[in-house]
Amino acid sequence: MDPVPGRVRVVVVDDHTVMRAGLVALLASEPTVEIVGEGGDGRAAVELVARLRPDVALLDLRMPVLDGAGATAEITAARSATRVLILTTYDTDEEIERAVESGAIGYLLKDTTREQLVDAIHSAARGETVLAPRVAERLVARLRRPAPVALTAREAEVLNAVADGLSNVEIGRRLVITEATVKTHLLRIFAKLDVNDRTHAVVTALDRGLLGRRRRPPGVPPEDE
Repeated sequence: MDPVPGRVRVVVVDDHTVMRAGLVALLASEPTVEIVGEGGDGRAAVELVARLRPDVALLDLRMPVLDGAGATAEITAARSATRVLILTTYDTDEEIERAVESGAIGYLLKDTTREQLVDAIHSAARGETVLAPRVAERLVARLRRPAPVALTAREAEVLNAVADGLSNVEIGRRLVITEATVKTHLLRIFAKLDVNDRTHAVVTALDRGLLGRRRRPPGVPPEDE
């Protein structure tokens, strides 16, 4: 089939027959979009892209044989010029991350309007990233989360001793290190946890699961209370 000038060539792949038929019917009525193929699983998506070379592949995420992320990864690995646009009902961090890492240029949810979907297809064809508002919010929130903190084995020992209520001198005796070394470890711990004192170091470490299950210092509530 020869391309129609001015139209974005699209394949639609969704394992739900009724949903796929609805998408095809909706997009077929759009004069700027040309549906060139459809399929029901990720393996079919890879084969359709290789054979038809569409501008955009509109894929569901959870499908049999090969899921949307797996299909996207194969399409990307083949250096295809086709842009993959995920259209799904799932918006968990794990699902979003897998799709983005596999090479999808966009991630939309199935409550997207017809106008939004058509605009997204054209944006994807131009190589522009397209994200549903809720998906964008989740990605931004994920980026704003504190970076994971890792304590060295010695720092963990020092902080555990602090949690036990030991002074610097007593910690030094327990770990057979000097008081100055204890202070150095504490300063590094404070910097990693972004705190200014021993109590908040213990509280923050507990809340981040760095000290396991321990009693919280008296009178200090969890950070989310």
